[in-house]
Amino acid sequence: MELTHFDSSGNVVMVDVTEKAETVREATAGGKIRVNQAVYEAVEAGTVKKGDVLCVAATAGVMGAKRTSELIPMCHILPITNCRVWFEMNAEKREIHCFCTVKVTGKTGVEMEALTGVSTALLTIYDMCKALDKSMEIGEISLWHKTGGQSGEIINRREFTWENGAY
Repeated sequence: MELTHFDSSGNVVMVDVTEKAETVREATAGGKIRVNQAVYEAVEAGTVKKGDVLCVAATAGVMGAKRTSELIPMCHILPITNCRVWFEMNAEKREIHCFCTVKVTGKTGVEMEALTGVSTALLTIYDMCKALDKSMEIGEISLWHKTGGQSGEIINRREFTWENGAY
């Protein structure tokens, strides 16, 4: 496979998508943060002193997705048409799982936007809870699903299911 962010002289370039057709493209990414019992209980009960952690983190995730092209040098600026960030709590493992789905009608995909949304949301949880636990671990951030474009549908996670817009 040829590297697309370099020209024949080795100079960095943005991929030219001028001739590509616009299609509906969607990507979902996921990740998690492992926390101590105090943080888990405070987030679940909504008693973290800085506010509603998951609400703020979801907002940050959407904002991060929208600003991906400002953070990742070769990403195109995309007119995102939808972005959704949500969480699932796992009490047994003291983990908060984050998911971000981004949608666009355009010439290039939104995988980076979904990954940035998850990363930003999880970093926000860390920031809001660091007074209670400085040993939180963020990890397993990956693309779960994408549709549209030349490669069509890609499912990277066996546990991925799509039912009425939820996992």
